[in-house]
Amino acid sequence: MTQNSRKILTLCFVYQRPYILLGLKKRGFGAGRWNGFGGKVQEGEKIEEAACREMHEEAGVEIAAELKKRGVLHFIFEGDPEELEVHVFSTEEVTGDPKETEEMKPFRFHFEEIPYDTMWPDDRMWLPLFLAGKNFEGSFFFQGMDTIVHYELHETEKI
Repeated sequence: MTQNSRKILTLCFVYQRPYILLGLKKRGFGAGRWNGFGGKVQEGEKIEEAACREMHEEAGVEIAAELKKRGVLHFIFEGDPEELEVHVFSTEEVTGDPKETEEMKPFRFHFEEIPYDTMWPDDRMWLPLFLAGKNFEGSFFFQGMDTIVHYELHETEKI
């Protein structure tokens, strides 16, 4: 069995109950899907720093309240030797108004109107835990971009 290489990524949501800020991905991996804001952790950068940087680059806002780590998700796509390790964060407050960037188009959704049909399929499983204030860990094995072949997901006390 070959060892997968791993890419460390961030995913950050501004959640001001009952509203969550999502972005429509306009290009690259996940284009056409609603998601949180995030991306690759650069060399020498702390994971939290990457989450703040990506929020600024993709939505034009600065994180102004505590950044809370809520989960870690692992994604493996069949035929791709690179595992994605995604660190999920929440914040309740940002400075500035979200604005459309080259990569993302932000929009605030009421939590009862989240567009799950145009999000990654795994979001239906873990995002309700996030919205309920729970911490979580999970692994998802995808065939293609839309089919989850196997997954494990559980709540955890601390991340």
